[in-house]
Amino acid sequence: MTSRLAPPTRPLAALLLAACLSGCGDPPPDRLSGVLRYEYPYGPQRSGHLHYDLAPPVGGAHNALWQTCGIYAQPLYDEYAVHTLARGAVWLTYRPDLPAAEVAQLSALTRGQPLTLLSPYPGQTAAVTASAWNVQMQAQNAADPRLARFIREFAGAKGGAPEQGLGCSGGTQAVRPPA
Repeated sequence: MTSRLAPPTRPLAALLLAACLSGCGDPPPDRLSGVLRYEYPYGPQRSGHLHYDLAPPVGGAHNALWQTCGIYAQPLYDEYAVHTLARGAVWLTYRPDLPAAEVAQLSALTRGQPLTLLSPYPGQTAAVTASAWNVQMQAQNAADPRLARFIREFAGAKGGAPEQGLGCSGGTQAVRPPA
C-alpha cells in the first residue's frame, strides 16, 4: 500500500507564504538601514600616499600613524584616517559646501565621543558619509537620526576592526593643505 501526503491546508500554505515574504523587503527593525558592508582585508602599514578604491575609504593598507580622533575643519589624509578606523573609530565626513548649521550639528554629534573623527571630504557625493572598518552609510543631511545610531553601533570596533581597543589618542593631527 502506498501512502500519500495530504496537500497542505490553507492555514499552513498561508503561514509558508508569510515566512517566504518576510525575508524580502525592508531590513529587520533592529538592523540599521543603508549600511553597505565591504571586505577589505587588514592591510599592511605603508608609508607615502596610498590609493583607495572607495572614497572615503573603509579599510585596507594604511600608514603606521593614525589620526587622533576629534573634529577637524580641514580634510584628513586617508592613510591616517584608515588606520584610525582599524582602531575602532567612526569617521564622519561631509561635503565642504555643507551649510555651517549642519556642520555644527555634526560637531555636536561627535563632540565628547572618544572614537570619532569629523572632517570635510572634497569630492564626496553624499552630504554626509559615516564610515567604520568595512562599513559605510550615506546620509542626505546632518539631521539624519541614523548617524547617531551608526556611531553607537560601530564605534569601539563593534564592526570588527582589526586593532580594536587601541583607541585613537596620541596619533597625528595632520590635515591636508588647502587646495
